[in-house]
Amino acid sequence: MILRLSKKLMFAIEAVLDIAYNVGAQPVQSGSINERQGIPRRYLEPVLQQLVRADILEGVRGPHGGYRLAKERNRITLADIAKAVRSSEASADVANDAAGSALGTQIVRPLCLELSGKWMSQLSTITIEDLCSKARETGIESESAELNEAVN
Repeated sequence: MILRLSKKLMFAIEAVLDIAYNVGAQPVQSGSINERQGIPRRYLEPVLQQLVRADILEGVRGPHGGYRLAKERNRITLADIAKAVRSSEASADVANDAAGSALGTQIVRPLCLELSGKWMSQLSTITIEDLCSKARETGIESESAELNEAVN
């Protein structure tokens, strides 16, 4: 399957990063993610459920429920998120489509598969912890920092 940068993938990465970066004592509610990231609810809830099924997130039920990471931030790669999202995308996998011209099937598709493999390889080296560190370095506010300051 050829990996492509879709809205769904971008939203999934943003949602996981939001949960990791804004973690507090309580799970992060989808409404809070929506407010901070502006991810439309029609995309957010299904993506969050896919990430739960892929064991990237854990869903917590109840009045103070929401989502939290299913494992440590340094053990979740962008490749993990991409695999979770792309497994459910409805688009046909053109790499396995026998139809097409010789240029398409013998030159363009193999190139796209090679590039996709390189991209997945690169994504597997970037963790959610890396992105959280980058966000801190950039000076982006974290609600978890605000919560920790309020407690201290």
